[in-house]
Amino acid sequence: MKIEIDRASGVPMTEQIVAAMDRWIRSRDAHAGAKLPSIRQLAHECGISRFPVIEAYDRLVSLGLVESRHGSGFYVSGRAQAALDRCGASDPRRAEEESNYILEQFNHPGGTLKLGSGFIPEPWRDVEGIAQAVRHVARTDPGSLIDYATPLGNAALREHLQARIAPLGIRADASQILVTFGASQAIDLIVRYMLRAGDTMFVEDPGYYNLFGLLKLHGVNVVGIPRTATGPDIEALQAELKRHRPRALFVNTVFHNPTGTVVAPSVAFRLLQLAHEHDFTIVEDDIYADFQADTTDRLAALDQLERVIYIGGLSKTLSSSLRIGFIAASRKTVKDLGDIKMLTSISGSQFAEAVTLAMLERGAYRKFLERLRRRMTDALGTTTRTLEAHGWQLFAPPAGGKFIWARVPHIDDSQTLIECAAECGVTIAAGSYFRPHGESSPWIRINAAYAQDRRAHAFFARAGQLAPSGDARPSGANERALVD
Repeated sequence: MKIEIDRASGVPMTEQIVAAMDRWIRSRDAHAGAKLPSIRQLAHECGISRFPVIEAYDRLVSLGLVESRHGSGFYVSGRAQAALDRCGASDPRRAEEESNYILEQFNHPGGTLKLGSGFIPEPWRDVEGIAQAVRHVARTDPGSLIDYATPLGNAALREHLQARIAPLGIRADASQILVTFGASQAIDLIVRYMLRAGDTMFVEDPGYYNLFGLLKLHGVNVVGIPRTATGPDIEALQAELKRHRPRALFVNTVFHNPTGTVVAPSVAFRLLQLAHEHDFTIVEDDIYADFQADTTDRLAALDQLERVIYIGGLSKTLSSSLRIGFIAASRKTVKDLGDIKMLTSISGSQFAEAVTLAMLERGAYRKFLERLRRRMTDALGTTTRTLEAHGWQLFAPPAGGKFIWARVPHIDDSQTLIECAAECGVTIAAGSYFRPHGESSPWIRINAAYAQDRRAHAFFARAGQLAPSGDARPSGANERALVD
């Protein structure tokens, strides 16, 4: 192992050491139990002080990649190697593919239509309402422009968030709520808090691709539980519980990403029974709650946060830029998560929290949600009819939200559809991105908010005419009709 420090890169030395050792361990050039250079030796070889090396080793230990043996030194963790064997996290090609898909959502090469995007189009957002809230905060609370937020988040905002989950049946006071930098930070904090390298977590298949990558980064063993139209497959879950002892199960309760389905009451009750019987925690992702007008059962309401950690947020509706998420959990869990938040990011954005609070207090967000729900309902209905008219198959009738999980019946791998979509000026992601270990899938995620575009209609029609071999070219007049 040789680490070269680039002093001109602008990347902190600690980060460079961690990244280099992470690559070395995952490349299989290292083996479990291999001894690392001492702090003094590595600092001398790199021509740097010992402090960045000390911090890097501490971080590698916390990630589970390295273990410290008192009086002996630092060694490659055997648990990390075992976890890499199981979850395949050492495959750099898979990690690169996942990263590329995430980046594709933020780039717009050639103005292509992002039909599989997770975002709401800008014209659908309440940009003027946000601008008014920004001006109000700048005028009335200038300190929020420059100061840190409190570790748990703005107290008044937490009270509003508590009031928003109360109608769902979740009884929690403000001390049980932690504001986070979007749901992504909420998930990261929970993973850091609950899991270590070599632990097992059950996830939904298909499910949230970014979670899969995060778990593999931490060396966690990822086990997929098939998602049905009514929630996780209970029989499959029980079978896996005979083979594994998971620390947690991750469930997207309402308007599941990517299938758009909702967990049925009977499934919710059984999930909680199994959590008690097998002593695991349920992490309930309810990030799409505000898309729902008529409430359904939440696991956190049935359990009252005993075995459930609840994640919510406003990024999917109000603003992806403000990045407001939150965690509701027991007081002890929230305190511990708050400590981790302080260690990893100090605090959130007081400005973003103040702007969000202004939107909630002034009623602008409530009025916006009413408009957004009506618009999304119309889009889902129109898209469903269009897909069915062109011979597509739906995983389930969308219950709400923004996603439809669909396939062309005679296409076995949705990777085949990517070139077809590109010819229509459309970007999609293969269904494999939504599976825990990148297994092939015939399904794709469609964001109904983008499906009214003529390019989407052209793609639906063209894909519906594909031969089983994946030939994307209809013949003659039909081809002209699809693009005109």
